[in-house]
Amino acid sequence: MVHVRSTHVDRPEQQGDWLQPVAAAEIKTQLREHCRQLEQQLSGEAASQWLRKGQEMVEILAALNLDAESLLAALYSPAYQAGQISRETVVAQHNERLAELLDAVQQMQMISDLQHFQHGKPNLEQIDNVRRMLLSMVADVRAVLIKLAERICRLREVKGDDEETRVLVAKECQDIYAPLANRLGIGQLKWELEDLAFRYLHPQTYKAIARQLHERRIDREEYITDFVKNLGAGLREEGVEAEVYGRPKHIYSIWRKMQKKHLSFEQLYDIRAVRIITQSLKDCYAALGVVHSQWRHIRSEFDDYIATPKANGYQSIHTVVIGPEQKHVEIQIRTQNMHDDAELGVAAHWLYKEGSAGKSGGFEEKIAWLRKLLAWHEDMAENDDLVAEVRSQVFEDRVYVFTPRGEVIDLPAGATPLDFAYYIHSQVGHRCVGAKVDGHIVPFTYTLKNGERVEILTQKNTKPRRDWLNPALGYLRTSRARSKVATYFKKLDRDKHLKAGRELLESELHKVDIPLSQATTVLERFNFNQLDDLLVAIGAGDVRLNQVVNQLKPAPDATAERLERLQRKSKRKSGKQSDVSVQGIGNLMVQFAKCCQPLPGEPIMGFVTQGRGVSVHQRDCEQLKHLLEQHPERGLQVHWSRQEQGRYRADLRIDADDRHGLLHDITAILANEKTSVAQLDSQLDTHTQQARISLGIFIEGQAGLQRIIDRLLQVKGIHRVERSASN
Repeated sequence: MVHVRSTHVDRPEQQGDWLQPVAAAEIKTQLREHCRQLEQQLSGEAASQWLRKGQEMVEILAALNLDAESLLAALYSPAYQAGQISRETVVAQHNERLAELLDAVQQMQMISDLQHFQHGKPNLEQIDNVRRMLLSMVADVRAVLIKLAERICRLREVKGDDEETRVLVAKECQDIYAPLANRLGIGQLKWELEDLAFRYLHPQTYKAIARQLHERRIDREEYITDFVKNLGAGLREEGVEAEVYGRPKHIYSIWRKMQKKHLSFEQLYDIRAVRIITQSLKDCYAALGVVHSQWRHIRSEFDDYIATPKANGYQSIHTVVIGPEQKHVEIQIRTQNMHDDAELGVAAHWLYKEGSAGKSGGFEEKIAWLRKLLAWHEDMAENDDLVAEVRSQVFEDRVYVFTPRGEVIDLPAGATPLDFAYYIHSQVGHRCVGAKVDGHIVPFTYTLKNGERVEILTQKNTKPRRDWLNPALGYLRTSRARSKVATYFKKLDRDKHLKAGRELLESELHKVDIPLSQATTVLERFNFNQLDDLLVAIGAGDVRLNQVVNQLKPAPDATAERLERLQRKSKRKSGKQSDVSVQGIGNLMVQFAKCCQPLPGEPIMGFVTQGRGVSVHQRDCEQLKHLLEQHPERGLQVHWSRQEQGRYRADLRIDADDRHGLLHDITAILANEKTSVAQLDSQLDTHTQQARISLGIFIEGQAGLQRIIDRLLQVKGIHRVERSASN
């Protein structure tokens, strides 16, 4: 719980007091001078608005004891984000560090991407934005604190806007920024975000609770004053040094407890609240003994968060006692350090005010900070299903780990220490001999987890092993690391591949009487600049040898010679005249391709094969397209001759629902069409009860085949009949 600052939404606007919370006189002087400079640089009607907002943010953040650079960034941030002042100006007038901090605050705007995820699946750009935002947040926590202050200012300024604007801003703060402040343990910002958002989202309930608090304020304050006086006297008698005071109760926390425990306002235990701040842990439990000895406590309302801290690190003892007049009083007991943690959260630990120039060297703090951020999306998911998609695409498919210097590394989920090593640098991976995670030796196959600190052990003369590329062994799980290892071995094997490729290509070219030097004419075709590169690719198997040889062969002459040879061979064979004419050339050996089985009347095209004559395909045959891409010079224009009488085989594939009598109905159709059956096979999927029938038949032409297909489709249960390649 926190003290209500003078900057609460209900206070009247006060001019000139924005520097009052700043403790150091030197920092006050600096901020006042920079404020005058900024006022001179701004222009336009909105200039005063950006300046006032910056001052208000300074007023909010001064209570967190941030350094001068952080407060200066807060002063400049509204104008910087509005484009009123450029990055170059900031660097020229101040320094690069301040510009980087302002950039980090601006990057926090990516949090709004989370709000859009509830309206649909996020795109890759949004996902990448959230990842980069997370890394930026870890790099400099001050950016997050400044962003939270900016959101509080935004909540205050929409007080006079229309209801839709107020609700949208409040919903974003309630779903995203308040859980973030809670996860970071910053009570001063968390409660104001929650109270202001609650006021806009539930105005009637807010006013009702506020009215009930106000009506009993005088009696409650008198009661608390007497209670604190008696409690302080009891602590002094027992020698416990402590500060005791009453504390305000926030409206949102009252409402939440009423909802959680189904209580009315009159039934709440902690409308009257007292806090005890001690100097040591021992005094906390001594003070608890004094409290419980003077008043009877309610056991169900006792919580020891010192022994068992909350997830965000919060520590305190909570107890409720039955005080004078049988009225309930909630008491919180904590040390001064615990109180600072509860009020300031991570800001109490990040060592900005100790001259560290905005960077903390301790990776332990950053690991704890990262773990809080990774748990933050769980807090949001409890409020609303806002980040269901983020959980799967931003967090669950990534792992965030640290180097020994505290730098955060973003890796795919499932990454190993070897993946981490290759992410740092190729040479670190090549020379890796071991790895430590959080100070303990782990195997190379260890799966890294969020927030772990990874240290790679190297030796100068160590080399990678080929079994690292074996996916079954689990050494490398990222394509980036596998690519670096594969590249290493490719370079290592270059000489061997060069020799093998030269021997292979020379041998094949010798058969067709082509010198190796002529291979330079096809380098551009295979995207190489030098002949050695082509030879290495052939030796490694990256380029097929026959592709290179075919490109070097004199295609037109070779095709003509092959046609002449086939024609001479065909004249020596006897048999019936071919049903296909090839470019006016007669007596040529022709065969019909089994892949598409062309029928008389269908558009066809020929392809000159090696030793098997001309293969005739349907014009739209996929196999023919592939062949022509490799050897376009072998394509021939062919057409059906006038003598089209004869029988041709056609293969069909039938998909149908299995039932009794299905094969009988199919064979009955074939019998009626006087069609001979060359093959009939059937397969049954017992799970889906679907039958697949392979049917080979002899027909006289395309028209007859189409007639049979049409009749088969009329059979009950058959839902597809199509041509297929023959076996």
